Amino acid sequence: MNPVMILTDSTAYLPPDLVASHPIRVEPLTLNWDGQTYRDGVDIRAEDFYKRMTKSSTLPTTSQIAAGEIERVLNETLARGYDVLMLLISSGISSTYSTAASVAANYPPDRVAIIDTHLVSMALGFQVLAAARKAAAGGSLAECKRVAEKVYDHIGVYFTVDTLKYLAAGGRIGSAKRILGAALMIKPMLEIRDGKIELVESVISRRKAVQRLLDLVEEGIGGRKPVRISVFHALARDTADYLMTACRERFKPVELILSEVSPVVGSHVGPGTVSIAYQAGEPED
Repeated sequence: MNPVMILTDSTAYLPPDLVASHPIRVEPLTLNWDGQTYRDGVDIRAEDFYKRMTKSSTLPTTSQIAAGEIERVLNETLARGYDVLMLLISSGISSTYSTAASVAANYPPDRVAIIDTHLVSMALGFQVLAAARKAAAGGSLAECKRVAEKVYDHIGVYFTVDTLKYLAAGGRIGSAKRILGAALMIKPMLEIRDGKIELVESVISRRKAVQRLLDLVEEGIGGRKPVRISVFHALARDTADYLMTACRERFKPVELILSEVSPVVGSHVGPGTVSIAYQAGEPED
């Protein structure tokens, strides 16, 4: 039986130390901005990206991973003796999955597998980590895929943005479009639901939005244990640090990860975004 490599993309924005310590390979999506192309998280750092975004009169566009690049990575990884499980950004947000699925169809299903994760950012990261831990323990490709599928029901993610203009510009606003005309002080509470960005509710201030994030996460966890938490942000480190402390005290997580919103995702949500992803409980084998 071959060892398994988990292939994901840069929108998961897993901290480098976690990638290095697990059988995980990350491929970047790309940003196109003012005539220049940047590999997500490789050619431009998140903090630099958001600082530039706050001052720019133009907005970046994003591109999926090209089919040829996916094929190159698969061939290289298979040649190293690995089977490959692809866990990529939700098909409801990016066409990366459909491209990768078309490529995967050209390989034996006992060597290359793919599922539509319906996730993004560190919610996707938790799914990747669950599969990678199974792979590191000697799990087969089928076993890693089964863990990835089962852990989905244990994962949730909520976030709030400073403004809906970036989501609106990118066409990824889902049900949140109904509050576009609301007062500027209204802060939307959003989630990834069935692979798309959807509105949960709205509150009247940033402070209340941050507190409501914690309440929504507690409701989603529903008393299940163990709890894994990730707080991630787009140029909102002070708020993220506050949430890290609050999550540590409130949820007693066995894993607590601070990360950033990847530039590709950040181009659609904008600076000031803060989010909490969680995994509550462990999937049964």
